[in-house]
Amino acid sequence: MSTQSNMVKVAVVGGEGIGPEVTAQSRRVLDWFAAKRGVPMTLREAQYGLIPYLATGKVLPEDTAEAMDEADAILWGATGGPETTEVPAAARKAGSLLGLRSKYDLYANLRPIVASPALSASAPLKAEVLDGVDFVIIRELTSGIYFGEPRGIETLPDGQRRGFNTEQYTTNQIRRVARSAFELARTRRNKVCSVDKANVLETSVVWREEVIKLHKEEFSDVELTHLYVDNAAMQIVREPRQFDVMVTGNIFGDILSDCAAMASGSLGMLPSASLGPVDRFGRRKALYEPVHGSAPDIAGNGIANPLGSILSVAMLLRLTLNRPEDADLLEKAVQTALASGARTADIAEAGAKKLSTVQMGDAVLGALDKISAKEHA
Repeated sequence: MSTQSNMVKVAVVGGEGIGPEVTAQSRRVLDWFAAKRGVPMTLREAQYGLIPYLATGKVLPEDTAEAMDEADAILWGATGGPETTEVPAAARKAGSLLGLRSKYDLYANLRPIVASPALSASAPLKAEVLDGVDFVIIRELTSGIYFGEPRGIETLPDGQRRGFNTEQYTTNQIRRVARSAFELARTRRNKVCSVDKANVLETSVVWREEVIKLHKEEFSDVELTHLYVDNAAMQIVREPRQFDVMVTGNIFGDILSDCAAMASGSLGMLPSASLGPVDRFGRRKALYEPVHGSAPDIAGNGIANPLGSILSVAMLLRLTLNRPEDADLLEKAVQTALASGARTADIAEAGAKKLSTVQMGDAVLGALDKISAKEHA
């Protein structure tokens, strides 16, 4: 990568399944912004998964690790699929996405949930429920039950097997992700809803108490409410427009963000950003990825929806490159493409023409050209 100090370094890692297909369209979008808008960035492609494992014995080879280590931002595709059976569990674990989140301390996962009016006919929820939906789920990403110890599987004296995991949170782990939520809310509608299960779990009791303390000490100007996670799931599909910023722990955020996909029309539409702590130079490591998985059943068919990955580029433009106008332009281009009828199979209404992955990329790039031309007319 370039060593120019003003150039933001982006590692592009397609990953597995449909990951390389959708990320290829995001790469085209990044190239457009570099060429047409002068966005100062250098890109480095890197491989992850079965292909590098067969060549090097590692799903995350040294070249990819180096690219990610030196990058300011990582554009990630997807992981997992049938090929995981060809990779030993130990090798898979050594290069896992959970391990990368921990390595870079990517503790705050932002998942915007925005309902597109153009998709109301194909969305699983009624149009009146989706009207005006625009909120962000912030999921704590490096603690909780996915990282807690002890964990394991054991055989009991009577022959039964028992699996066990540990859910735990400390004051600092809670306060830093809650702070991210309050700070984000100040730039939006100034409302935070904290989600827990404090009526059952001690970890949630600590979570709620620490969020309340932080709110009182530093963010009393922000409206704070609380929901139990089961009620939050119901409210997301009953009246999602009530939310502005929702903050919650790792496992609850994992589940609720997929539930919230129904408020945007499709899981394939959802972007995300995972952010690390701000360093002494004011920079923070970030990983951007669509929320969807590797979808091995359609991998290689060229029909995957690239919009979640493309919208992740919009988050990269806004959060890492500090170019909110370019982020707005890209989000507008996506909505323009959708309004013109561009649809991949997962968001197509009955009888609608279904675009390929590349054709959807074409539609977004075409919209970027048209909008940009109008701005300079």
